[in-house]
This record gives sequence, structure tokens and C-alpha cells, in this order.
Amino acid sequence: MSVRKMSSSERADPLCGGAEAPALRPVAGRSGFGSPDGNAIVGRLRRLALFGSAFLSGTALSGLATAALAQQSGNAAVRLFSSTEVIVSSLVMGALGAALFSAIWLVRQRGNMEAETQEMRSALSDAQQRISKFEALIADKNRRIVVWESGSSKPEFLGQLPVETGAPQQDREFLAFGRWMRGSSASELEKSIELLRVEARSFDMVVETNRDEILEVQGRVSGGKAFVRFIALNNLRAELAELKIERERLTNSIMLFHSLLDAIEQPVWRRDSQGKLTWVNHAYGDAVEASTPAQAIEDGREFLGSIAREKIRAAATSTSPFHDRISTVVHGNRTMFDVVDVVVPGGSTGIAIDVSEVEAVREELKRTLKSHAETLDHLATPVAIFDGDRRLQFYNQAFVQLWGFTLPFLDQRPDNSELLDKLRSDGKLPEQLSWRSWKETALSVYQSPDTQTDLWHLPNGQTLRVIATAHPQGGATWVFENLTEQVDLETRYNTLVQVQGETIDHLSEGVAVFGPDGRIRLSNPAFRALWGITAEESKPGTHIKAIETACSPSYDKPDGWRRFGQMLTNFDDERPSLQGTFELYSGLILDYAVTPLPNAQTMLTFVDMTASARAERALKEKNEALQKADELKNDFVQHVSYELRSPLTNIIGFTDLLKTPGIGTLNERQSEYIDHISTSSSVLLTIVNDILDLATVDAGIMQLNYSEMAIDDLLDDVAMQIADRLHENGVALAITAPAGLGTIVADQQRLKQILIKLLTNATNFAPEGSAITLNCWRTHSDVFFSVTDKGPGIPEDILKTVFDRFSANAKGGKRSGAGLGLSIVESFVTLHHGDVAIDSKPGQGTTVTCRIPSGTTARSVAAE
Repeated sequence: MSVRKMSSSERADPLCGGAEAPALRPVAGRSGFGSPDGNAIVGRLRRLALFGSAFLSGTALSGLATAALAQQSGNAAVRLFSSTEVIVSSLVMGALGAALFSAIWLVRQRGNMEAETQEMRSALSDAQQRISKFEALIADKNRRIVVWESGSSKPEFLGQLPVETGAPQQDREFLAFGRWMRGSSASELEKSIELLRVEARSFDMVVETNRDEILEVQGRVSGGKAFVRFIALNNLRAELAELKIERERLTNSIMLFHSLLDAIEQPVWRRDSQGKLTWVNHAYGDAVEASTPAQAIEDGREFLGSIAREKIRAAATSTSPFHDRISTVVHGNRTMFDVVDVVVPGGSTGIAIDVSEVEAVREELKRTLKSHAETLDHLATPVAIFDGDRRLQFYNQAFVQLWGFTLPFLDQRPDNSELLDKLRSDGKLPEQLSWRSWKETALSVYQSPDTQTDLWHLPNGQTLRVIATAHPQGGATWVFENLTEQVDLETRYNTLVQVQGETIDHLSEGVAVFGPDGRIRLSNPAFRALWGITAEESKPGTHIKAIETACSPSYDKPDGWRRFGQMLTNFDDERPSLQGTFELYSGLILDYAVTPLPNAQTMLTFVDMTASARAERALKEKNEALQKADELKNDFVQHVSYELRSPLTNIIGFTDLLKTPGIGTLNERQSEYIDHISTSSSVLLTIVNDILDLATVDAGIMQLNYSEMAIDDLLDDVAMQIADRLHENGVALAITAPAGLGTIVADQQRLKQILIKLLTNATNFAPEGSAITLNCWRTHSDVFFSVTDKGPGIPEDILKTVFDRFSANAKGGKRSGAGLGLSIVESFVTLHHGDVAIDSKPGQGTTVTCRIPSGTTARSVAAE
């Protein structure tokens, strides 16, 4: 390290320690024209130049002398010396002269060089002494200097700082100011050094280290170099520096707080000890409608009323600030403010926070909470809300009904854990293997950010879904959703689905269900068996096109399944049903039905109707044969009956003619034969007429001629017509009928025929000398006719067939017939919309009762 002398301007720089402080420069190890080694080289070059000039001068003089001598001697000299000899002699003489001249000059220069060397040694000794002195001065551990040459050269370091300051001792770590200085000090110092090196801007500043030590930093520029000096201050200077830093910090803090208070929207003010405003922010000025805060102070515009200010002055103390809500007028509107006023030495300060919106929100929140509480109270789902202390805050009526708590117990706001313990002691919670672990898990919702859901199967058979949600501000909400009905429905549904699946699988009908996308959802084995496809070909998800391809070889109607596909995948609003029949190549006859289902699904059903179709065909053929036979029978009966009636009429007529006296007298045997012929002809005519009537009824062409008749006249007429038959069989007739039976609307001829058939049948089976009874009575809308005889009765096995045609029971009767009487009675009564009942027991006689609607009520109802 070397030291160079300072110029007059450098000696005046305070950075160098006063007027006597020299500047520093590197010397050792360098050479040049400004150094002693450079002066020696210059001297040598000068001596070489003088020697060369002397040598050349001597050579030149020798040449001139030789030339002159040659000119004077003329031709003789030329003859004596040749040209080469002249040149060589000239050179020798010149060299001798130069050597003489150089020797003289070197003797003189040697003396000069010895004097100069002595002077330089003396100056070097003085410089080394001064360097040692300056190095000793700089080696003080209370300061350190960093020197930067011009440009981007590396800095040089001189001196050291005390270890307690926290400054690194290594040069390469010293310039990393951010590692051992406070952040604000390091950034400010780096900026100042940058300005010093670039713009030669000097600076003086105080910085703080991370160890709370104070350093004074000075930056100067001298001789094209930048000097930065770090000085560890003594106690007094350190205190002054600390006070300066603290003052700057407080000033910045005050300015920061003033800027912050000016930026907020809440009015802020400061008063002196007399209560006069000394500072307000912009919000205060705007609230009192002042153009600037200074104008508000100057005019003394108050934000609060006098009563409020007196209240604040009386209540606020240094230990107890005033804090209350005060209303005042701002911009013409009454506004509520939350005012805080603090008494400080020398005055007071306060702030007003607008809480009008908060009050409105609070009131709205109260109304909302009340509305929510009322809504929750009317819910059928039990709800309980616990606060941050896990105590019951709210419950609805469904919660009370679910657990059966008493209101006094709930009004005590029990703890959540206490509530669970009471439910367990009352036997309302399911028993757990570890109650403590289960309860801790249930109550962990208060520390969990997620909603917890659990299923509780209660001892009473109920199933609850318990949903516990923690509140962000503390507490939790418990919702108890009763899933008993849902679980039962799910169980029933699953059971129903299984039963339906088993039922469908065991049906003899083929069933296939398709979705709206035309893909099969399910099918049963009967469907696959009818169409001869495998389970793989009809697995769920198979499209109907694939089903159509698999089924197409079985029938000869290619449009069948194609039509199914169109119905399944169309977008019509109404999905119609479809029915029809397939006849497969295998001989099977299938009845199909397309039935729309909910959720846009469609069901196809296929029923094997092969046996039914064959039986139906057989029945149809048999029915057609029977119909033809019946037609032949009816034609035969009508033809024969009409053909028989004509000769019978002739026979009866001629028989009656033979009985007349005008023809002639007959002997006794002839008369007897005529009577037999007349009786047989009458019986045969009756049979033919009965057969015609039944044929007419069976053909559905018989029509009744309704008319109104008196019941008494009807009974008298019947008695007169049956009198001969009664007399012939020796039987009496007793008619029992109340007076005033009134009239009946019916076919008079058919009604007489009904009664005569009943009386004839009873006369045939009544014992001789007995009496048969004809009873007649009426109700509100019906007339009843009852015929009773005291004959042998009808056995039970024959009683079931008495109304069958041609079912004659001649046992016990006086005369056998064709067995059409009771059958005709039943047919005529049925035509009158009545009914016939028979009561008979062997040995006790027989009673036949007919109910005929009177027709009066019917006509009156029709008139209405």
C-alpha cells in the first residue's frame, strides 16, 4: 500500500481528517515515467543518444577531413591512398574521437547520477515514514474506509469497525449491507453510494445495525475516486444519532398517521386543553361542510352538538376514554355515530364511526333471525342450535316432540354433552361399545370445518340422519332428519323390485322393457325362449336393432320389430299402445302388446296363444256347426209346428162337428172315441203352441203387448178358464187376494198363460178332492202370484231341472206332458223382467211364486 501527496484542494477535504491529511495512492510494484525506475531508464536512453551522436559526429568529421585532403593533394594523393583505405581510416578516427568524447561525458554523468540517487533515497525514506504514520492512523478500529476507483474497479478497504457493531470483518461481506444493517438503513445507504459514484453527490447519514449500534457514514469524491467512511460513534455522539433517528422516526410516524387519518372516511379531530380544535382530517371537514380542514379549524365548526361535547368533557378522563353512540346531523340527515374520545396530555382526540348502516343491518339481522326462528319452529324436521360455548341456543317444536324433553330443562340451556348424556340415560340413544369415544366423535364437529353426517338407529325403531354443521363464529347446528319412512319405503321398494323381478322371470308370458334410447333394460327367460335368442343377445343395453336382427329369422313379417323400434324412439307427445299377433315359422302364435311405461320406457309382452288359438278355432268351427244345427232345428220346428197346426185344427174342427146333433147320432163307443180324439188333439195343439212360443223367445222376436189391466179381473178370467180342468181332475181352486190390488201393466195374454200353466201343473199333481191355492199380493213396485198344491212334491235332484225344457216329471201326476209348462212360465216371467222361485219338499206339496213388476212405478219414473 502506498500513499501519495495531496493537492491543496485535497488537503482541505474534511474526509481526509483536516488540512494535513494526505491522499492515498498505490505505489509499490508499479513502474512508469513518473517513478524512479522510469527516470533511470530515461537517463540511459539519453546517454545512448549522446554516444550515438558523438560517434556519428566523429565519423562525419573524419570523412570531411579526408575529402579535403584528397582535394588538396590532387592526383598525387590519389595515387598514394585508395578509396577503401580512406574510408577505413575515417571510421577508425571517428570511433576514436567518439570514444574519447563518451568517456569524458560518462565521467560527468556518473557524478550527476550519484547525486540524484541520493536524493531519491532520501525522498523514499520520507514517504515510507509518512505511509507508516498514516497506516497507524487509519488502523484505528473505530472507522473503516472504502475507496472506489473510477469505472467498475474493485473497491479497496482501509481499517476495521468494532466487532460489537455487527459489521463483517471480511471485505467481500462488508458491502452486503442488508445482512448486518436494518433494512431501511441498508437501502438508503446503497442509494446514497450509487449517487456518490455516478453523480459525485456527497452525503452524511446515520445508520443502524442489526445489533442496534449507530454508525456515521460519510461519502465524498476526491481525485476521481469515491471515498465512503464508516465511523463507530462514541457514547455522546451515539446518543445524538439515536435521538436524531428517533426524531426522524417519530416525524415519519406522525406524518404517516396524519396521512392515514386524512384518508379514512371517519371524522377525526384533536383539541387542546381549552377544548379548541387544533387538527381535523378531511372527513371531518367534509362532515361540517368546510372546503378544507384548515377552514374548519379556523371557523371553529363543530361536528357534535354542544350537549354531546359537554357530555364527552364530563365523562372522558385520562384513564377512562369516552365511548358511546351519539346522533348528529351530517349533510342534512340525522346519522348515528360511534364516538370515541381519549384525553391525552395537552388536550384530547376523538374519532366518530358511522354506524347507521350497521344499526340498520343489525335490526335487519334481528328481524331475519326472528323470521328464521319462526320458520324453523314450524318445520317438521327437528333442529337444535348451540352457541360457541356448546350450550343450547335455539330449538324448535319438532325437536321437543322427537326427544320428549321438558321445556324447563331446555330453558336452562344445557350443554351439548349434557344433552347427549340425558338422552342416553333415558334410553333414547342406541347403546355403543364405547360411549365416551362415540360422544367425542359426535362432538368433534365443533373443531371440524366440514359438515358431519351420521345415522342413528334409535331403540324405538326410528332411523335418524343427523347432520351437524359448525358455525364460522363458533357453535354448531344439529338437524335430525327422520328417515324411518324413507328406509321403510326403500326396503319395500327393494323388496317389490325383487318380487317383480322374480315374478317377471317366472311368467309364462315373454316380457321385455326398453328405454327411450331404444336399448333393452330387462327381459325374462320366457321372452328369450319364445323368440329363440340367447341371454347374451338380449343382455341389458342391447339396441332394438340387434334384437330385431336376432328375431327376424323366426317370422315372415319384417315390419313387425321395425315398427316396435319406431314406436320406442319417436318423439311424439303421446305414445300409443299397440296390439297384434305374430305367427312364427315354428307354428307358435304370439299375441303381442306394446304398453307405454313411466319415464319414457316401453314394455313389450308376448303371450303364447297357440293352444288357445287352436281351441278357439275348434270352438268357432263347433259353434258354426251348432248354429247351423240350431237354424235347422228352428226351421224344422217352425215348419213342422205350422204344418202340424193346420191338420190339428182340421181334426179338432171335424171332431167338434161330429159331436153336433145335426150330423147324426153316434153310439156310445163312437162318442167315446170322438172325445179321446178331441182331447188328444187339444193336447197336441197346446204342445205345438208351446213349442212355437219357445222358438219365438229363443229367436228373440217375441214382443210383449203391454196394457193396463185390473188384477181382480185377471184372477176371475183365469179361474173361469181353468174351471173345466179343475172339475175334470176333481180339484178345487182357492184364490186369496186382498181387496183393492189395483192394476198391473203387463201383456195380458202372456200373464194369463203364466197363471194357467201354473194352475194346470198344480191340478195335474194335486190329489183328487184337494184344493189348490192361488195367492196374489203386491208391494210398492211388484205384484206376486203364488200357486200352492198339496201334491207329492218334487225330489231335490229333480228340483234343479224343473225349468229345463222337455223335463217332464210324470211321477205322481195324473197326466204326462211334454215338460214345457214351467219352462214357458220362466221365459214369459223373464220377458216381464221378473223372476220365478219354486219351493217343494217331498210329501209336503209345491209352491211356485212369480214376481212381476207392476209397471206403474216404472211408468211414473219414466214420466219424471
